[in-house]
Amino acid sequence: MTQHRKQVILGAHFPGVNNTTVWSDPASGSHIDLSSFTHFAQTAERGRFDFLFLAEGLRLREQRGRIHDLDVVGRPDTFTVLAAMAAVTQHLGLAGTINTTFNEPYEVARQFATLDHLSGGRAAWNVVTSSDAFTGENFRRGGFLPHAERYERAEEFIATARELWDSWPVDAVRADGADFLADASAGTFEHRGKHFDVAGRFSVPRSPQVHPVVLQAGDSSDGRELAARSADAIFSRHSTGDGAREFYRDVKGRLERYGRRPDALKILPAATFVLGDTDAEAVARAAEVRRQQVSPQTAILLLEQVWNRDLSDYDPDGPLPTVDPIVSEASSIVRGRARQVGDPAAEAARYRAVAEAKGLSIREVVIELTGRQTFVGSPETVARALEDAVATEVSDGFILVPHITPGGLDEFADRVVPLLQERGVLRRDYAEGATLRDHLGLGAARSASNWGTGVSAAHGASTEPLRTGVGASA
Repeated sequence: MTQHRKQVILGAHFPGVNNTTVWSDPASGSHIDLSSFTHFAQTAERGRFDFLFLAEGLRLREQRGRIHDLDVVGRPDTFTVLAAMAAVTQHLGLAGTINTTFNEPYEVARQFATLDHLSGGRAAWNVVTSSDAFTGENFRRGGFLPHAERYERAEEFIATARELWDSWPVDAVRADGADFLADASAGTFEHRGKHFDVAGRFSVPRSPQVHPVVLQAGDSSDGRELAARSADAIFSRHSTGDGAREFYRDVKGRLERYGRRPDALKILPAATFVLGDTDAEAVARAAEVRRQQVSPQTAILLLEQVWNRDLSDYDPDGPLPTVDPIVSEASSIVRGRARQVGDPAAEAARYRAVAEAKGLSIREVVIELTGRQTFVGSPETVARALEDAVATEVSDGFILVPHITPGGLDEFADRVVPLLQERGVLRRDYAEGATLRDHLGLGAARSASNWGTGVSAAHGASTEPLRTGVGASA
């Protein structure tokens, strides 16, 4: 009897603006043109990936009062891009990052239900929050929510969206007959809560998945709890080793108190990769990629985020600053991006220790101590590492972030995917008519009343999709 191997979930992250992309590479293309998104999405589908993942930025970041060099291309609207990708793919899931602090449940629920219909059940929502006043300046409300309250709002936001999606009962739309609606109350809803007090009629009939897949990104205790309570998957930054396994055990261990099984929530870290014909070739290539990712200008910008000072007069090929970091968050040099440095003085001491021990310049120490490629090696080595990571509960899969856009996924699809398929851990083809929930092994969506969030469900408890022509596959 053949032993069943745990399947590797694969997402493909179109990276947008970041310090992962090698902008200087001749193969690097537009992050706005439709052709870039189309190539990337179709490559992911050719590689039998589960979904395409888009990040979102609601404001261009600033550093020293100037637009951050990694944000200069801007970020296109998420729903517009995903709707376009629904037309050029047939099976690939379409996941978009949408903020709960600066949006309203009715509009977001309507947009995701529409995308789910247009794509034949492939929509997914990556839920993020923001209490950043800088980002909030683009919105009437502004960035007013403290950390705990923004997660509270996010939880109620998701619950309210689910009530709206549930408001259309099964078979509410008649395929024929004098009346379009079999149930005159279809779409009616009423939600009374701390953050949202809304009532009316939801305008989009029940979509193929009923509830689009909900992903959530967050590493704090509040973020992990929100994922355990309200998400189908969590977008994690823990991608390797014991730290990732501890994260996996912690989040999965929180599910039971919400009446959920461990496999009801998928753990999906971001991961980068570099391939070569041999492991040695891949390691050398990875070193060169990393050097390209951290240009002299980027090295100074990243160091400023630790020192919280204007370091523009420093030579990136020279020594680290002798001055100490400015600790005050009130005078943060970065606007629109959280400084992820818990103890700036301790972090600066770590930079100095490494620089002194290895004789490194500013640029070299930034390369040494900032992000690295997650998977480096020959296609065989990378395929084995992916399988082992999932088998040993590092994660349930990975959201891959290539360093070239839009063609950076091609080599993985051509060289690693066939090996994963041979090992029996990745599908050889999509199931006919399958939704993204089916791809991920999540099963049917639970009704809003069964999520245990303390809010009342809207009309219609069943989570069966409409049995009419509405929501036909793209």
